[in-house]
Amino acid sequence: MSIRPLRHDDLPPLLALYAHLHTADAPPPSEAVAQQVWQEMLANPRICCFGGFASGTLVASCTITTIPNLTRACRPYAVIENVVSHAGHRQQGWGRRLLQAALDLAWAQGCYKVMLLTGRADDAVFRFYEGAGFSRHGKQAFIARPPG
Repeated sequence: MSIRPLRHDDLPPLLALYAHLHTADAPPPSEAVAQQVWQEMLANPRICCFGGFASGTLVASCTITTIPNLTRACRPYAVIENVVSHAGHRQQGWGRRLLQAALDLAWAQGCYKVMLLTGRADDAVFRFYEGAGFSRHGKQAFIARPPG
């Protein structure tokens, strides 16, 4: 198992991996749009996309974003999103290792908390995240989506 921050040339395998994140999603963007967003993400020192590699192949990923904050003695907080493992590599420890890398980065940056949301209502998923150090009882999440 190899975990590292993703780089410029990791975009095509990352986009392919995201097919394992949602069974139904909006149509993928054009290659030019995806490349523009990827460059923006890579240039932002507050965003890190970690990748898990098996024999050089990207099989898992997550993204952590650190957010500046004026409360909690100006300590930042972080949000983890897009936690995904290739269907053929699940239940092998990839998710836990990626989340640990993301948490290690957050703690090294002085974050006072890290938040993670999941759209899955599966108790096994909840237990997985709890086993990785997250609590489902700490706060209540509310989500707004654009109208239409």
